Amino acid sequence: MAEDSQTNKLFIIKLSITVAIWATVMLLLFPSCSNEKENLAPAIHEKDSLPTLKNIGTSSLISDSGLIRYRIITEEWLIYDKKNPPYWAFEKGLFIEKFDEKFHVDASIMADTAYYYNIKKLWELRGHVSIRNLKGERFNTELLFWDQNMGEVYSSKYMRIQQKDKILTGIGFKSNQQFTDYIIYNSTGILPVVEHKDSIPRDSIKK
Repeated sequence: MAEDSQTNKLFIIKLSITVAIWATVMLLLFPSCSNEKENLAPAIHEKDSLPTLKNIGTSSLISDSGLIRYRIITEEWLIYDKKNPPYWAFEKGLFIEKFDEKFHVDASIMADTAYYYNIKKLWELRGHVSIRNLKGERFNTELLFWDQNMGEVYSSKYMRIQQKDKILTGIGFKSNQQFTDYIIYNSTGILPVVEHKDSIPRDSIKK
């Protein structure tokens, strides 16, 4: 019986040591697992990358300071309010008419693609961009920015301006919103008009 009692005591001691070792291992592992969870990247929410509003076949009047200033016509209008910064996307083409205070059209703008950053009131027009002012002058480029807060339009790309009697070309452009007071930089040529004023081929725009 004494021998059995001694054997039981040894078994209990070994069991206690084993339990203590496992408890130590578990205590070491749990903080490690906890840290791994804390270092995980935040979840990506799909809704942040999706438009909050989608309009198809839109013709809309837009007001500014209580007056109707623009008409927007587009095949598809996407609004991304959850993006940083938020913006509107017109990736299937855009036509804009700009009105004066008497609701007369003082400029019209066409672009293959356009983005409007509504907080900054900044337009980014891309692709084949074509503008016509009240005097009938035509402006063609591949990239144009329109800052409504500053009342300015500008581009760093090739610009072609067709007036009644001549065509101006250059690299870089700045104008007021009515396209009546403008500067063309780095002039590349002045040519007499030899074509009909409404027939300006798109492939005349350099890239």
